[in-house]
Amino acid sequence: MARAASTKGQTRIQKEKTEQILNAALNVFSTYGFRGSTIDQIATEAGLSKPNILYYFDGKDAIHAVLLSRLLETWLEPLEHLQDSETPIDEICAYVTRKLEMARDYPRESRLFANEILQGAPRIIDDLAGPLRTLTQQKADLIHSWIASGKIAPVDPHHLIFSIWSTTQHYADFDVQVNAVLGPQTEDRFVKAAAHLNTLFRKMLEP
Repeated sequence: MARAASTKGQTRIQKEKTEQILNAALNVFSTYGFRGSTIDQIATEAGLSKPNILYYFDGKDAIHAVLLSRLLETWLEPLEHLQDSETPIDEICAYVTRKLEMARDYPRESRLFANEILQGAPRIIDDLAGPLRTLTQQKADLIHSWIASGKIAPVDPHHLIFSIWSTTQHYADFDVQVNAVLGPQTEDRFVKAAAHLNTLFRKMLEP
């Protein structure tokens, strides 16, 4: 069990230690994956002793579980904000922008999620087949209603959502490849990416 799954009731120092451990673990897990990561690596990254880590968490499974729980809440939020609109293309492109901003602001979390998926999602399969599937179906139905009313071009709603996920998360999950092709990070990289994706999806969705 994760003793630090909730910071409620903890002292300020305990909360800080908990976040210090989780931040270090996020670095480790997003780099080496769950199987390649150890408590010793997390302790070194956090600048704490192994016993200190185990005072707050029962093991790496508990730490990983907390990180995934937080991640899923963050990951679902942009899709939840996709709402009915008289200008659905604008609404969809706003969703694309939010997802791209997440790739920019939360690259470690994106890679953590990708690593979990590549392993067959053993720790979050119930969430994927439950809350994520339900939410995605709701938004697919919304997109279908826009198609039926002639507001956007006919597309497969589910595969449109998959395309948005893949094109935006690429900038986090394949950051090394992007850097190898484009060279050192530049401030306007995501600005250009946003402009490109906006054009791409707008042209595809124009009725």
